[in-house]
Amino acid sequence: MPDKKILVLNSKQIQQKIDRIAYQVLEDNFDEQEILIAGILPRGNQVAERLKDVLDKIAPFSSRLLTIELEKDSTSLQAHINFDIEECSNKVIILVDDVLNSGKTLAYGFGVFLDVPLKKLRTVVLVDRNHKSFPVTTDYAGIALSTVIKEHVDVILNKEGQEDAVYLK
Repeated sequence: MPDKKILVLNSKQIQQKIDRIAYQVLEDNFDEQEILIAGILPRGNQVAERLKDVLDKIAPFSSRLLTIELEKDSTSLQAHINFDIEECSNKVIILVDDVLNSGKTLAYGFGVFLDVPLKKLRTVVLVDRNHKSFPVTTDYAGIALSTVIKEHVDVILNKEGQEDAVYLK
């Protein structure tokens, strides 16, 4: 029996979710001069890029994209960043990933900023699956899905020959 895929979000709906999140981020940070958007590679960074594009059009503040690469299979925090961590001192950080499942990836993402005094740290996910093993919560989520643990959420963004979509498999 072939894998059954259920379309959860199409390309237009994904953009609508990102637009809505951008307005929420704007409302939460209206008085800021600059915010830093930290995308977790690979797809969290793609969501972060799209969020930054929308904020650049609507927000009075500037935004800068940061990239975090995590060793997700590691039992301890192993992160590679494309910025000097001291640049984040007393700034607003928006940590972005595509799917929140157990919360481990976001927890590791938090770990990158533990030794720096921040003004605010907020989280963004496109899909919140509600299967948390870590005490992680999202500040902004595109959609919350009630799924069984065996199901898989597949986020397709920027793949050549495929339209952006979110599938439940």
